[in-house]
Amino acid sequence: MTQKTILITGCSSGIGLDTARKLRSDGWRVFASCRAVEDCDRLTAEGFTAPHLDYEDPDSIARCAKTVLDAVQGRLDAVFHNGAYALPGPLEDIPAEGMRAQFEANFLGWHDLNRHLIPAMRAQGQGRILFNSSVLGLVGMKYRGPYVATKFALEGYADVLRMEMAETGIQIVLIEPGPIETEFRKNAIKQFERWVDWRSSPRRAQYEASLLDLLRKGGSSSKQWPASAVTDVVVKALTAPRPKARYGVTTPTHAMAVARRLLPTRALDWILSQA
Repeated sequence: MTQKTILITGCSSGIGLDTARKLRSDGWRVFASCRAVEDCDRLTAEGFTAPHLDYEDPDSIARCAKTVLDAVQGRLDAVFHNGAYALPGPLEDIPAEGMRAQFEANFLGWHDLNRHLIPAMRAQGQGRILFNSSVLGLVGMKYRGPYVATKFALEGYADVLRMEMAETGIQIVLIEPGPIETEFRKNAIKQFERWVDWRSSPRRAQYEASLLDLLRKGGSSSKQWPASAVTDVVVKALTAPRPKARYGVTTPTHAMAVARRLLPTRALDWILSQA
């Protein structure tokens, strides 16, 4: 049997790294890309082929795609788009440049990579494109606006791509995690400090009283699931003969999917504002 091949982005830690290790142990040939070169070097030392890929850098996207497709002689079974970050803060305090950077990293770069990989999948008559979305692709929450906007965009993008690829043999799947134990919040605070001038905000008193602490510590929910919870679902999505369009991961994701369908908007707003 020919060895299955997959490109996974965002493999420096968390979901990407856990998924890469699991699939490699299952016999897949895994290309584990990272945004930082030093992380690529670390994964190379672990035995992975770890091409550099920064979704905000079109040249790195093109180089990574070429490296992978050359290595597999044009036959790539799957890609798992996972690399992303959040820029937290009230929307009125998010500069346009920060919003653009968020969309480059979480959405436009994903589309760019697809444009490089889909021709190869078309030629072989099959392939799977997995997108790591979020419960925040289903519902919005305060102070997470840029990230929510990219995930809402991703949900619509994947729905359209699934319909457009229906006759090609290329399957499109959304993975929708809730709270997962990763470095996500620590990385988000770095983005907040880079982009948000909170001292000049009309909300400065709110920042000083509570909002800075909230952004750094997160919401009221304390339970987090391990990255392996997502990995298990990714494996299902890759191996199912006919994968689902969406896979929810964690109780909050399933609960919010139901709430969005059943509750009036104002009621849902109130519930989400308590989180």
